[in-house]
Amino acid sequence: MLQFYMTPGSCSTGIHILLEELELPFAVHLVNLPAGDQHSAAFRTLNPKGTIPVLVVKDGPVLTEFTAIAWWLGKRHPKAGLIPEGVSEQAALLDSLSYIVGTLHQQAFTRVFVPERYSLREEDRASIEAQGRQMATEGFALIAEQLPEEGGYLFQRFTIADAALFYVEFWADRIGLTLPAPCRGHYQRMLTRPVVRRVLQEEGYRV
Repeated sequence: MLQFYMTPGSCSTGIHILLEELELPFAVHLVNLPAGDQHSAAFRTLNPKGTIPVLVVKDGPVLTEFTAIAWWLGKRHPKAGLIPEGVSEQAALLDSLSYIVGTLHQQAFTRVFVPERYSLREEDRASIEAQGRQMATEGFALIAEQLPEEGGYLFQRFTIADAALFYVEFWADRIGLTLPAPCRGHYQRMLTRPVVRRVLQEEGYRV
């Protein structure tokens, strides 16, 4: 059984969705980030980076990055079609996935959620959050250009990139950030997937 370390409502929600989509058996270990569980000796032994999500594979690797975990799941279960078959299509998927995780999440939303990482002065907090919101707005505008106007998936069918895009869209919705129409359509389409609705309910959110 897979051991899944996650925090409800975080980027790990995207991996939670993929695990449920694949109907894999896994045990959940909640990591309370506000309480500092990620800094405990036990967790640091498991993942020295102190980040989530973490997926521990029996007699296999300890995977610690969203992209690595999502890619492993997709490659391990090719019949699910979570990763395109062609090399060029896979490169395009990695391009989108890297931008969503590396820029929208790690650059834009970290400024919104943890502005203290970027300045020691309390008076800078508001401007850093505003900068994060602007970066997110610009990022979603770029992603919107890749989406069908009617709100389809990034690569015609559901892939690991859609799971990543969903969690940042979920964050945008939670903080009242206006999404471009294609992204809003994608978000609403994701919410119609039974697995997505179930995951949100399991993590304590009303759908």
